[in-house]
Amino acid sequence: MKKLDEIMELMADEMEDFKTAVLELKKLSEQLVMMSIPISTEALEKNLNTFLLKQHAEKEKTDEILKEIDRKLKHARIIPNYLLILLGIFGILALGSVGYFGYTDKKNVEENFEVYQMIMESQNKSYEDYFTAYPEIHEAYCNWLEDGYQGL
Repeated sequence: MKKLDEIMELMADEMEDFKTAVLELKKLSEQLVMMSIPISTEALEKNLNTFLLKQHAEKEKTDEILKEIDRKLKHARIIPNYLLILLGIFGILALGSVGYFGYTDKKNVEENFEVYQMIMESQNKSYEDYFTAYPEIHEAYCNWLEDGYQGL
């Protein structure tokens, strides 16, 4: 009997625990019913449509940005315009300086040649004046030249 009393006490405790658990579950169920948000397809469709609209707007922005990048890449140059302008200016300056220095060098050569001709003419003139003043020296000089050429 003692065992039966112990089993009965255990059963009573278990039933008491079960009763409190059922009452708590009932209370939570009532709270859930009050708190629950009814899920309808209309609300889901509305939320889905707003999400899809936002996604479509973002896709259009990305497409626009990608088109702009593509347009910039098509018109991009390897060498920038300012660098081409600088190279052109330096090229023109180089050609101009080569032309200028070539022209001045040619002019200097011509002037030097004219000065050389004037010196030679003045020397020839002084020789002629000397030989006209001293004809016997001129004659001896001519004989000396003829002898020198015959010996060669």
